[in-house]
Amino acid sequence: MKPTLLLALALFATLPAQAGDTTPAQQLQHWSAQAGSPGDAARGQAFFTKRHGGEWSCASCHQAPPTRAGQHASTGKAIAPLAPAVQPDRLTDSAKVEKWFRRNCKDVLSRECSAQEKADVLAYLNALKP
Repeated sequence: MKPTLLLALALFATLPAQAGDTTPAQQLQHWSAQAGSPGDAARGQAFFTKRHGGEWSCASCHQAPPTRAGQHASTGKAIAPLAPAVQPDRLTDSAKVEKWFRRNCKDVLSRECSAQEKADVLAYLNALKP
């Protein structure tokens, strides 16, 4: 490795980690407001574990309940626990939350999730305990 690259990596390593721009509770509040009604943890759990006419459910990769590590159903890639109670950095970056909802909903539903579906799943995830 070139010395300048090593120096840049060393300097980068000393920078503090960036905190997220949101909290799991704020994500729930946001999507509940978008839906016009509060998220419902029971509906979220049912949504999370159900196969919606396709091959996968959310739980296919994230486990049920998602309080332990999962594994991507087709690639085998390890997935950290999804529940914020056991993985505190989960759901703390608005852009990532939106990106993963968009991608995973298309995988599971073959469409984007509605605001109510997102609120329900977030209510479920926020309600989980270690």
